[in-house]
Amino acid sequence: MVHDRSTMKRTFHIASLLLLVALVAAAGFAALQTHARKSRHAGNSGTTLRQIASFDLPGPPGKRFDYLTIDYDDGYLLSAHLGAGLLFVIDLKTNKVLHAIPDVPGVEGVEYVPELKRVYTSDWYENKIGVIDLRQMKVVAKIPTEDKPDGSAYAAPFHKLYVSDERGKAEAIVDVEHDRIIKTLHFKSETGMPQYDPVAKRIYLNLQDLDTFAVIDPATDAVIAEYPVKPCKGNHGMALDPAHHRAFLSCEDNNLMAVFDLDKHQVITTLPLADGPDVIKFDPGPKRIYDACYSGAISVFQQDDPDHYRKLEDFPVQHKVHSLAVDERTHRVYTPEQEEDSRPVAKMIVYEAITSK
Repeated sequence: MVHDRSTMKRTFHIASLLLLVALVAAAGFAALQTHARKSRHAGNSGTTLRQIASFDLPGPPGKRFDYLTIDYDDGYLLSAHLGAGLLFVIDLKTNKVLHAIPDVPGVEGVEYVPELKRVYTSDWYENKIGVIDLRQMKVVAKIPTEDKPDGSAYAAPFHKLYVSDERGKAEAIVDVEHDRIIKTLHFKSETGMPQYDPVAKRIYLNLQDLDTFAVIDPATDAVIAEYPVKPCKGNHGMALDPAHHRAFLSCEDNNLMAVFDLDKHQVITTLPLADGPDVIKFDPGPKRIYDACYSGAISVFQQDDPDHYRKLEDFPVQHKVHSLAVDERTHRVYTPEQEEDSRPVAKMIVYEAITSK
């Protein structure tokens, strides 16, 4: 009986010790999770970006955001709050919201036209292009278009705005001097993001259902070429490096970032993205490529030279962050948040680029 009692005691002590170790490990794991979450919110968890500011936006929390762009003339960040039907005008120096411009229902694309001090918005919910006068900070005109206006690009020498009617499978061409559509190009695919190349003087357009890259001559508004972008599938987002004749494509259907050679008319390399890629931007100073991914990451890449690229990291952000803007002067990255740890919010997060250790 003594031997049995000793054995029971040893067994009990061992079991107690194992339970204690398990509890300590669990507490340690929880602490690490909390630390990681706090670090992520503080912007300290990445090797490429560091959070330096966060501020609330006056729109309703939990509503979807979309494109952002920068007005370098006035130092404004222009941010589309799609679900709220608002365009925020934010002072980049102070991070203050100067205006929340209404009457842009379902606003997606945002394009600034410097010589007119106007912003053109793609207003999905009413299938119109909104015209905002930044001197008056209000909508001054609306231009009817086809189904679901989305991304847009401005070809300054031609005074033309190109707006993708995504579900209309079309590209609307707007004469901004008269605020009227002068031509609509139709395709056999939903249209993704267009971009204007100031070096080649061409408009490039993603035909995302066909995995194709279209080229438009803004002098004639004719489609002069279409090129396959395989292995990229679902090429929706696009950014350009005009100096080196490269386009960066966000491939939504197979989570790839594709580098397209604009001279050879082909994809020269692909790199993996986090799940749910959308808006992609290129910062030519540090030669960084950023792709905002809906799953909760910004995939960051480095251009070593026009033919060689490296993935640096999937920088953790909040779930549903899918758009961003890059200030090419300060190299800061701006991302709007509609939720924070599953709680509805309306926030803008500001990151600075980390380019050396």
